[in-house]
Amino acid sequence: MDINQLIKIVKTKITKNIFCENIKIEDKTYLHKTHPLHQKDKFHLKLIIKSLELKKIKKIESSRKIYKILDKEMKDYIHSLQILIK
Repeated sequence: MDINQLIKIVKTKITKNIFCENIKIEDKTYLHKTHPLHQKDKFHLKLIIKSLELKKIKKIESSRKIYKILDKEMKDYIHSLQILIK
């Protein structure tokens, strides 16, 4: 899978399951390419989500919710996920 496909899938899955005013997904893989454990088929993503729904719950709960939604992608394609909730 390429990064554009993954971003599209992640965005679709999150917006179907969480009410978001805005969502931005950044590929941060380039920052980790020189790391010894870097895998070329795994990506590092940063999610910037503006969501009143997520702001109303604790950060750990919102992170768990996102990880549950992206369970398959986390196992197969995402090495690291940075989450910022606004």
